[in-house]
Amino acid sequence: MDRFTLTQEQATRAAGQMRLYAQPQRLLILSMLLQGEHNVGDIEAATTIVQPGLSQQLSALRQAGIVSTRREARQVFYRLTDEICAARVRAALTLFGEATLPDSVTSAPASPRAAYAPSSGGAIFARIV
Repeated sequence: MDRFTLTQEQATRAAGQMRLYAQPQRLLILSMLLQGEHNVGDIEAATTIVQPGLSQQLSALRQAGIVSTRREARQVFYRLTDEICAARVRAALTLFGEATLPDSVTSAPASPRAAYAPSSGGAIFARIV
């Protein structure tokens, strides 16, 4: 098996993770948390998700380990748990959302050969390092 061939268990686990990101309100919350830690009031104001729906979505994200909380007096602050979670959110927003890819990615040639194609019609040789 190569690294992209999954077992049934791995496929089920991956699909479950994808479902967490495939909900519009959760994507709004996660995209906001990419910018840093926010309290519930800030999240509610920015996303226009009202209670109790906001609490339900935050709870699902917390139970899945995607977001973590910190309490300060009576306020609860939410943040993405770690860089892996942040990378997954960025990937989801880039692949399926309105986020844009960096220029270094969008300007890359369609194929590796295109980057090295000689203009004079000469041969292409690989350089082994």
